[in-house]
Amino acid sequence: MSSVDAGTLKAWATRGALVVGVISLATLVVAFLEVVVGMPDASAIYLVAVVVSAMAAGTAVALATAVAAILTYDLFFTEPFLTLVITDTSEWLSLVLFSFVGIIVGQLVALQRQRTREALAREREAQDLHAVTRILATRTSTAEALADIAGVLRERTAMERVWFALGADEAAERTVADTGHGPAPAGGMFAQMRRNEERPEWVQLHAPHRGDGALQPSKMLVRVAIESGAERLGSLWAIRARSAMPVDPTVSRLIAVVADQVGQVIRQDRLASEAADVKIAQESSALKSALVDAVSHDLRTPLVSIRATAGTLMDMEFEPTGVASAAASIDRQAERLDRIVSNLLDLGRIQGGTLKTTSEAVELGELVRRALDRLTDGEALFAEERHVDVRVDDVWVDADPVLLEQAVLNVLENAFRHTPRDAHVQVTAAVLDDGSRIRLSVEDSGAGVPGSALAGLFARSERLRSPLSVARASSGVGLTIVRGFVEAMGGHVAASRSELGGLRVDLDLIATRMPADIVQAGT
Repeated sequence: MSSVDAGTLKAWATRGALVVGVISLATLVVAFLEVVVGMPDASAIYLVAVVVSAMAAGTAVALATAVAAILTYDLFFTEPFLTLVITDTSEWLSLVLFSFVGIIVGQLVALQRQRTREALAREREAQDLHAVTRILATRTSTAEALADIAGVLRERTAMERVWFALGADEAAERTVADTGHGPAPAGGMFAQMRRNEERPEWVQLHAPHRGDGALQPSKMLVRVAIESGAERLGSLWAIRARSAMPVDPTVSRLIAVVADQVGQVIRQDRLASEAADVKIAQESSALKSALVDAVSHDLRTPLVSIRATAGTLMDMEFEPTGVASAAASIDRQAERLDRIVSNLLDLGRIQGGTLKTTSEAVELGELVRRALDRLTDGEALFAEERHVDVRVDDVWVDADPVLLEQAVLNVLENAFRHTPRDAHVQVTAAVLDDGSRIRLSVEDSGAGVPGSALAGLFARSERLRSPLSVARASSGVGLTIVRGFVEAMGGHVAASRSELGGLRVDLDLIATRMPADIVQAGT
């Protein structure tokens, strides 16, 4: 006997037991009312049994209960007893009334059950759509979202395997999310959704599906096209048992809506990517223009000085003192050119991700003094009188000495460049609360930087102009390099308003101890 026959017999046995149970209970109540209480006719009690049967099992069982009620009442409660002969015409009326009540109640119950099933189906459909929508709304990437959606569809649509394949046509499709393992199965027949305004329909096609895996004869491929307008983006594929075809309308609607949402998300991602590419190209073009403009000013200044000094050398009488002064001027401007080119090369390494650092213990005070010597000895611009106060003693940090010195030099150069003669520049070092960081601060008494520009000070490529800096234009990459160098060494850079009135730049560096060999040499 098949499992279907066994299930049918079990269902009929359950219904028969229901009829016997309600009739038996109703008969006991009727017997009590007529025999014990003395009520002349309590047959209406069987109406309750009919209503209960209709509510529990539907119209057919209610009719069977009505017939059983009349026969039972006639057998046990009407003369002649224990016979099925109906002599009273009112019993026929009771049978008709019982049957009518059973039919009406059974139909009402069936209608209510159908509405309940539809309501539950709509609720499940809404929950499934909410789950899919939530995945798409909170996605970090479309690929991860498609993998989660495939899992939801497999769980809630009784599909054995679900996968998404993207491509402009079937030959170009590539699987991006799959609930199964191994290659996608191939087959000569699959069901494809054909959409209309009322409800999706399924059409069986014999066109081959590209794939390497074998599909069992009892299975069928299910395919829904993923589109955005007239553009084909890919397909939603699934495996379903042939016995479960055609797909339930609720499941079909869910799959259709998911395919539409995925299509819109893919389209939005493409548009966002295109917009981002355009924006990056525009920003890159603007950055290049700004850098070319800024660097042209930086390079022109030392070149003009070099040419002027060279012309002076050609015209002047060769006195030892004059020659030495002219040669020193050329050397200073050449060093300035070298520093500009080095900054640009460093900026390229930072932006290209090729910057490499070393790590060793560095005495911060000595490093600051070396940077100051390079600035005051290397260029007349920085030899102008300024009050520099360095308060950094016996402080050690874990850093790359070359990169850190260049970073400190750039911060000091920025302070000197944008402050007037007789300005105050203060360099201090402080141990942060936890003892693991050292904060090197460079403050000046210049005009400072507007508060709105502080946040982007280390990312700007354009020059911040002020009355003091117009004649001393710079490429604006010095502080950008400072941030790149310090962050590469595990530190942090920030800018704020100085108590001296100008700009304050803080370099937070990793603290370390004096090397043991230096300690031993000192003792």
